[in-house]
Amino acid sequence: MNVRRPHISAAALAAVTALGLGTLTACSSDSAAAGDSDKFDVVASFYPMAFLAERIGGEHVSVTSLTEPGQEPHDLEISAKQTAQLEESDAALYLKGLQPSVDEAIGQSPVETKIDAATLTSLEEHGTEAGGHEEEHSEEEHSEEEHSEEEHGHEHEGGKDPHIWLDPVKYAEVAEGVGKAFEKADPDHAADYRKNTAALVGELNELDEKFETGLADKKNSVFITTHAAFGYLAERYGLTEEAISGLDPETEPSGARVKELQEMAKADGVTTVFYETLVSDKTAKTLAGDTGLKTDVLDPVEGITDASRGDDYFQVMEANLKALQAALGTK
Repeated sequence: MNVRRPHISAAALAAVTALGLGTLTACSSDSAAAGDSDKFDVVASFYPMAFLAERIGGEHVSVTSLTEPGQEPHDLEISAKQTAQLEESDAALYLKGLQPSVDEAIGQSPVETKIDAATLTSLEEHGTEAGGHEEEHSEEEHSEEEHSEEEHGHEHEGGKDPHIWLDPVKYAEVAEGVGKAFEKADPDHAADYRKNTAALVGELNELDEKFETGLADKKNSVFITTHAAFGYLAERYGLTEEAISGLDPETEPSGARVKELQEMAKADGVTTVFYETLVSDKTAKTLAGDTGLKTDVLDPVEGITDASRGDDYFQVMEANLKALQAALGTK
């Protein structure tokens, strides 16, 4: 693997290989039912999974996404039609822990190939704060934050943060694992899958370098978001994410959390409160207005819509980089 820092573990690749997987699909823009094409039909849980299947599978695959463009993935409830699509498909590609209804449906489905992206890289626990800044807190402050997270439902399943695709390095690890799975499942097209995976990982390496270089010379390292989606990105590039809510974007913050963020913003010279396109910006704008801060979009790339600052994962991530550069005062 060409990623410069962490590499996908041999154990992770072995686990993927042992699944006996089938091939995957390219993301279709329509809602055609899985199983209707001559290609290998894959149901993907939401955009980042469909994007991987599309780029790695190329012309040999066809993908149906369970999450429609513009739909908040965390809120997805599987319909009877989607359950039927899943049962007719050759494979399911998903990220366990992000969408409970998807986890349940795939767990109960007879589909032979079930690829859980969460097993292809390491997951970490993130609360409303992630990154280097939290190391400065005292043990007493940590205890108070952990208590606050428990009170307001900020813990995800198992306490693990599923937003791995927002770290290009971790996303590359997942891509490597999916590529290996495709090669094993469809050996006739293994060379194409290998080539497509290498190209995708190369692009992710370049994106990683752009973020590392673009955020290296900054005046500030703290940024505020509406929900805790950017913990992996913050840790990767020496930043600190302070989230208004936890891993669930619909969680309402407490008054104490809002007050804490107001005080932190003044102390740390924060300039911007970020919100996202698929969730209400009301809380972000209220906090920003009360503290005299700006607001801007930092997109968790959970789906591409007309409001997205780009047509695919790479374009939106580069738009995110520009937004962070402006907020953090890079030169």
